[in-house]
Amino acid sequence: MTRMQNQSNLQVTFSKRRDGVFKKATELSTLCGADVVVVVFSPSNKPYSCGHPSVESIMNRFLGENPPTDTDAPNPIVIAHQNANTDEINRKLNRLEISLEREKKYGEALQASRKEPPIEKLSSFDLKNLCKALEAADEEIERLVSIKKERGFEFPYQTIGSAFPPLRVIEHSSSDSDEGSSGSND
Repeated sequence: MTRMQNQSNLQVTFSKRRDGVFKKATELSTLCGADVVVVVFSPSNKPYSCGHPSVESIMNRFLGENPPTDTDAPNPIVIAHQNANTDEINRKLNRLEISLEREKKYGEALQASRKEPPIEKLSSFDLKNLCKALEAADEEIERLVSIKKERGFEFPYQTIGSAFPPLRVIEHSSSDSDEGSSGSND
C-alpha cells in the first residue's frame, strides 16, 4: 500500500474509512461495554472524534483529570444523530399532514360540487338528459358484458338491467307535462 497522490480521491477515501472506523468503535462500545474514543486528523489537518460515553470524559480519564461522574451519560454524537433523525421525521410528518389537509379540502370541494338537486326538482330537459345518460351507460355496460361473455367470463348473477324493463323517454305534449307525468311508461 502506498499513499494516494490524487487529493480528491484521498479526501473521499478518508471520509469513507473514517466513518467505518467510527462505526467499528461504536460497535465495540455497544457490544463489549467498553469506553472508546477515536481521534483522527484529516489530510487537511481537521480533527474528527468519536467516543462513548463522550470524548471529553474518556480523555479526561486518560489524562487523569476530573474522574468521570456518570459513565452512563449518553454520547452527544448519538444524541445529535437521533435529534437529526427526529427532525427529519417531523418534517416529513408535517408535509404529510399538510398534504392530507389539502386532499381533505379538495375532497370536500368535490363533494360539494357533486350535490345534485332531487329528481323531483329537475326540469323535463334535465330529466331527458339524465335518461339519455343512463341509456348510454346501460349500452356501455351491455357492450362490456358481451365482450366478457365472448372471452368466456362467467357471471354468477343476473345483470341488474335484465330484471327490469329498460327506461324509455316518451315525448309528451305540453298539456301532458302539466299533469305531472313521470316521463316513462314501462
